[in-house]
Amino acid sequence: MHTEPAPSEPVVLHASPEAASGRPHVETPVAYDAILLASFGGPEGQDDVIPFLRNVTRGRGIPDERLEEVAHHYRHFGGISPINAQNRELKAALEAEIARRDLGLPVYWGNRNWGPYLDEAVRDAADAGHTRLLAVATSAYSSFSSCRQYREDFARVLDETQLGGTVTIDKVRQFFDHPGFVEPFFTGVRDAVAGFLDDGVPADAIRVLFSTHSVPIDDARRSGPRDVDWGEGGAYAAQHLAVGARVMERVAAEIPAAATLGWELVYQSRSGPPSQPWLEPDVCDVIEELPSRGVEAVVIVPLGFVSDHMEVKWDLDTEAMEAAEEAGLRAVRTPTPGVDPAYVAGLVDLIEERLRGTRAADRPHETPLGPWFDVCRPGCCENVRAGFKPAAAGIAP
Repeated sequence: MHTEPAPSEPVVLHASPEAASGRPHVETPVAYDAILLASFGGPEGQDDVIPFLRNVTRGRGIPDERLEEVAHHYRHFGGISPINAQNRELKAALEAEIARRDLGLPVYWGNRNWGPYLDEAVRDAADAGHTRLLAVATSAYSSFSSCRQYREDFARVLDETQLGGTVTIDKVRQFFDHPGFVEPFFTGVRDAVAGFLDDGVPADAIRVLFSTHSVPIDDARRSGPRDVDWGEGGAYAAQHLAVGARVMERVAAEIPAAATLGWELVYQSRSGPPSQPWLEPDVCDVIEELPSRGVEAVVIVPLGFVSDHMEVKWDLDTEAMEAAEEAGLRAVRTPTPGVDPAYVAGLVDLIEERLRGTRAADRPHETPLGPWFDVCRPGCCENVRAGFKPAAAGIAP
């Protein structure tokens, strides 16, 4: 799946010469000048909430009255999303690990939807003479919103700032099955399961729910390379299922009683109109029916998220935990990677992988799907509503 020949005339925008070759994995060293930490962004006060949501939904014509229906999640927390504070911590942790390894790379941070914006970060890098950027996005899986949209924003920013002829942006591979990302989830599930077992809950009365952000089914089907049949949920669902299976395999290896544990992939945070099909089942719907299956305790795992931002704090810590309480279930929500040392070290491993041109065969990965591509394949993660737009770090379209 990862060994197809490079296309004869690849078109890869705004990329380093090594990535512009179009080969799936860049296996020659690249001398990057800086790291671009790219994230979603979030409001940092009540006055920011609606302008932020307008940015998120730009081009869809959604009136402010409808945006207020989502705004109450942020209003509940004083209008402040945790994500910016978490990214400040992640940036500092990356800088410390990069310095410890003596890599000499500054880290610039920019968001898609709220300040500091990506264009500010790219301009700051260029002004400092840093023109070969390697991007690390705060999203581990393949889909439009978690990968291609970042790549489209990189291309848009380079065009709008007129830096496209000067600055190149490559992107580290999707890291859903990198050991540094998987380790915090394994630790969390292991500890939660062990806690329930120690408290006398039988293994067959414990259910593990791996939760991730729902996406439209049409988008999910188009996630990942187009030359592979990933099934109904595309590469997006396949990647989550593979990681969930690996986590449960490792938990069972340490806790033999956990070998019979039931688990499943569930979804949360859908935001589209009722007429549009999105990936299911919903986490709260599943929790409500667990008692009828003989379940007494549930482990909720935020597998699709790298930190405790709003979708975790509201949809899981508030709504899912309330659903568990109403169902009479004991419930534990396991940690996200955040700034876990294994996760931070793993991200810098990915950076070093590209600096050194590590062979694909030598790259660590926890599932048979990896290691994922450095250069996204043609047609990868299309948004069927908006269509293809120019995107950096991948073969057109």
